[in-house]
Amino acid sequence: MAAIGLGDRQYARFFCEKTGIAFPLLIDEQRLAYRAAGLKSANLLHLLRRDNAAARTRARAAGHRQHKTGQNPFQLGGSFIFGPGNVDRFAHISKTFGDNASVDALLAALA
Repeated sequence: MAAIGLGDRQYARFFCEKTGIAFPLLIDEQRLAYRAAGLKSANLLHLLRRDNAAARTRARAAGHRQHKTGQNPFQLGGSFIFGPGNVDRFAHISKTFGDNASVDALLAALA
């Protein structure tokens, strides 16, 4: 498992220290992987969306906090699982902040 982030090395180091992730964090400062995957960017209106507000509330209730923002805080993410032989097993492209693939969906794709 690996994650791809937008920041530079300093930001990646800060993120890893704050979150304690134990998997590789790759850096994509030019957002090449994001563009290749067709990931979108949000705008200020996304902050007002009801589904985004609900996601913020869930995150706060679970004890999560926003760390410092990177160079492009409006870049939306996605979750992907690729298998051997260049097989795409799962793809979820975020429509707004907090629109993440469910853990159950990710685990099912691994089975």
